[in-house]
Amino acid sequence: MEKLLQAYLHFLQAERNLSPYTLRNYESDLRSFFSYAEDAGRDIRDVDRYLLRGYLARLREQKMAPGSITRKVSSIRSFYRFLVRQGHIEHDPLAGVHSPKKGRRLPSFLSPKQVLAILGAVEGDSPKALRDRAILELLYAAGVRISELVALDVSDVDIREQEVRVLGKGNKERIALMGRAAADALQRYLREGRPALVQRSHERALFLNKEGDRLSARAVQIMVRRCALKAGLDERVFPHLLRHTFATHMLDGGADLRVVQELLGHASVGSTQIYTHVSEAEKRRMYDAAFYNVWRSRRKQSEDE
Repeated sequence: MEKLLQAYLHFLQAERNLSPYTLRNYESDLRSFFSYAEDAGRDIRDVDRYLLRGYLARLREQKMAPGSITRKVSSIRSFYRFLVRQGHIEHDPLAGVHSPKKGRRLPSFLSPKQVLAILGAVEGDSPKALRDRAILELLYAAGVRISELVALDVSDVDIREQEVRVLGKGNKERIALMGRAAADALQRYLREGRPALVQRSHERALFLNKEGDRLSARAVQIMVRRCALKAGLDERVFPHLLRHTFATHMLDGGADLRVVQELLGHASVGSTQIYTHVSEAEKRRMYDAAFYNVWRSRRKQSEDE
């Protein structure tokens, strides 16, 4: 089992160029299913759709989110297709098995006031403060993923043109734009913050930790959560929420859907369209609040008369 799993993970890394984070998800999904099969006394090369259905039933009993279940089914089916292609098994035992349907969840986003509160939560002019302020500005203004942000090198930033060269999913390169505030924050970090953090002259990473190494995604997550709490926001604020917010604010401001798609690095415009649904939902909420406030006011006025 272990040999087949490692061969599959190597295939994913070599042929599909998946990130380490995605590879860990695949491995976790498969090990969970293998454990279930082992408990049922089944070899991983001798499974069928009935075993998979039993596994799915257990996941539902554990109250696992539909989206997570769908991802696990996708990982498992992909693994068995790989075994067939490599000749380890003759037939795909899960052929024809479909992933459970999941409702499309609208992404949450922050209001402009909340964004300003988070940006203002970084105080002081220390190298770390300058770095954190530049990170927050860039996450929001450029809509980059956290993996893209921590992978940036100094050479990827063009302050004058207010552009950032980003290496996205599948090693696809794109140019992300940023506003004046983000460019100013980055320029100051590069001028005053990074030189105090760098410890090796050949270091290329844009954002550094106190040891002078490339800043980790986990460190950025912790920083964003800390700033959100300091700003009085819910602790569930995370870096990707700023990407959602960027997309939503762009569309609310009248940006063309195709432009936002390119800026986000989405392969399909369908992935970007979900933000138009968010905007429509917000419009409905604002309409209901305004309309029914007027209605209640008129009713109260009528009763007083």
